[in-house]
Amino acid sequence: MRLVIITQNDPFYLSSNLKFLFDGLSEEHEVAGVIVSSASPFGKKETFFQKAYKTKKIFGTYFFFHYAFKFIYVKLFKPSLRKILKNNNIPEIKIKGSINSVKNLKIIQSHKPDLLISILGNQIFKKPLIELAPKGCINLHTALLPKYRGLMPTFWVMKNNEKYTGVSVFFVDEGIDSGPIIIQEKLEIGNSTQQSLITKTKRIGMQLILKSIDLISNNKVVLIPNDESKKTYYSFPTRKDVLEFKKNGKKFF
Repeated sequence: MRLVIITQNDPFYLSSNLKFLFDGLSEEHEVAGVIVSSASPFGKKETFFQKAYKTKKIFGTYFFFHYAFKFIYVKLFKPSLRKILKNNNIPEIKIKGSINSVKNLKIIQSHKPDLLISILGNQIFKKPLIELAPKGCINLHTALLPKYRGLMPTFWVMKNNEKYTGVSVFFVDEGIDSGPIIIQEKLEIGNSTQQSLITKTKRIGMQLILKSIDLISNNKVVLIPNDESKKTYYSFPTRKDVLEFKKNGKKFF
């Protein structure tokens, strides 16, 4: 199958995980291109300085400087996402504005994808995009759907003292994390920090995407209902949520 990946330029986790994904693809599958939008950790597009200010305000000074130094280290010593794409001879598909625009849909269609894969996608997909590829569009979510839909599930499961979390890959529909589930894996949280939990769930996510691609390619998907009556939804945390997270004895790193 020909695959088109839709993602955002996350500096911390994405490059190594996409390399893992590319290395794990069987020869019958080809990444026809990757759409890379600017990172938007707060669920909407903001300037670099707006993101930095909001991070410090909500998560505190120590958190801010930890990730600031990590950002600098990654920029200086780790291969960028675009370097990973170049090393794997995978073209970047460049678009401007809404991914749902007619112009951008034509650009994506020109790469003849059989399946779209959203990893950290930061725009709501509309029906023409969802139905653009014959095999549909799948998305990775680092929680056990239908619970913990929305943003930053690793934060919320820890704040709420859950013993388990997991990873889900599902077919995208016009809702938010609401499409039918292809595959899930449960994970014990234990003494994980949020950073280590992010690392674990993202790597499991790549493994599940690889499994999902093969299931879809071989028409062996057995869908798991994403029960709307059991859903919970979380948006971006507030400063109060962060203080409660720490009060519960949880650690970011």
